[in-house]
Amino acid sequence: MAIFIPTYFSPIAQYAAIFKENEVVFEVEDNFQKQTYRNRCYIYGANGKLSLNIPIKHQTTEGRKKSKDTLVENDFPWQQQHYKSLQSAYRASPFFEFYEDDLQSIFNKKYKYLQDVNIDTFLFITDALELSQKFKKTSEYIMDIDNDYRSLAIAKKGVEIDMDNYIQMFDDKFGFIPNLSILDLLFMEGPNTVSFLEKINVNLR
Repeated sequence: MAIFIPTYFSPIAQYAAIFKENEVVFEVEDNFQKQTYRNRCYIYGANGKLSLNIPIKHQTTEGRKKSKDTLVENDFPWQQQHYKSLQSAYRASPFFEFYEDDLQSIFNKKYKYLQDVNIDTFLFITDALELSQKFKKTSEYIMDIDNDYRSLAIAKKGVEIDMDNYIQMFDDKFGFIPNLSILDLLFMEGPNTVSFLEKINVNLR
């Protein structure tokens, strides 16, 4: 059993860790933190590394808010903008069209809770890659567990990822960018994404 935080189209490192585990547990009793992959992912845009951020409703009461209670701010057309950014970045990639319809369903669905967005992105990826990993959610905050990958959700935390380079859309301009959203690898490598995940080593600092 390994524990993860559900994140938005998680970085490659998180899926490399998920791939090697038989049982995935999502921590949903943690407190929401800013500057994490909970509500952002990074793709390869025409100008380099591009952040896609889901706006969330600001807390109006004192005290900390749990991630599972974090609300999406839908007054801002974030889904439309994210999908357009993905189209612009990857429409010419080898495999974007193979996943486009299923991907678009996520951006057409109305969400209230951030957690539901992230779970749907996980289900999209596991279906696209035909992964067997199922998940369950925590009922209380887990203090101590051997296979603890929750730190992979921290965007600014140093993560060493040892992986083979693959061709990226704009690497002729900016070079190879490691550990982008799993979407970058999926759109470039399609089903072969699994062979990359098999060989990746993730070292948490």
